[in-house]
Amino acid sequence: MANLKDVRDRIKSVSSTQQITKAMKMVSAAKLRRAQDAITQIRPYAKKLDEILSNVSATLDSISDNKYGIAREINRVLLVVITSDRGLCGGFNSSVAKATEAHIEENYASQYAKGDVELLCIGKKANEYFTKRGYTINEDYVQMFSELSFDKAKLAAEFVMSEFEETSFDRVDVIYNEFKNAAVQILRKSQFLPILESENEEEEEIVISTDYIYEPSKQYIVEELIPKSLKLQFYKAILDSHASEHGARMTAMDKATDNAGELLKDLKLVYNRTRQAAITTEILEIVGGAEALAASK
Repeated sequence: MANLKDVRDRIKSVSSTQQITKAMKMVSAAKLRRAQDAITQIRPYAKKLDEILSNVSATLDSISDNKYGIAREINRVLLVVITSDRGLCGGFNSSVAKATEAHIEENYASQYAKGDVELLCIGKKANEYFTKRGYTINEDYVQMFSELSFDKAKLAAEFVMSEFEETSFDRVDVIYNEFKNAAVQILRKSQFLPILESENEEEEEIVISTDYIYEPSKQYIVEELIPKSLKLQFYKAILDSHASEHGARMTAMDKATDNAGELLKDLKLVYNRTRQAAITTEILEIVGGAEALAASK
């Protein structure tokens, strides 16, 4: 039977842990609200910019004429992996890491075997995970989330775009968690560069119906819009991951708090049973001693 002191210490420890998880849930909820506001505010702007870009580029001969739309033979690949800086958020980071490894195995196995797959890690957890496993880390932005801003994301996006432009890489993919709500994050694996041309003819016809006045020219507008759109999409992916992180942590801490409550109930039941058994044993010893004394007289 369990010792009463051990059970009391265990109850105290679990209660302390429950207070911590409850506090972390509240902190994550507050941070989630700010992160959610940021991603919901940028989505309409990003969508409209993409719509304008699709409209303008659809009237040109091909968007591949732009330096960011040139499709080359895939010899060297850069994967942008976005995770968090901290843990305690359930399977948020591990799902991205495992999806990245699966993505490499399914699509870039031959390039990886030649050492031509490199990773750009945004977030400490991705950097730690892939460094330990011997992957080639091209660049890391582990301090991105300390003071997240468009300027920081723009620097990373410009680095990726310049590497593609200089033909250091033929394909750039981004792997991250897209924010849906506090409890649901959708794992995304999307091609960042080269830019994909629209394959939906009906959608393209609808987009083309908008008439714009171009100054100075369509080609110039496209060349100006594409870099801005790419930087914005890159920043949007980081904001999505940031909001998803806080949602995942809030959900994980909520479950941890509930689990701690269930464990406390079980421990208190064990404590009461143990205490009752100890009292019963003492009573039996007293009664047995009294009977022994009475029999000896």
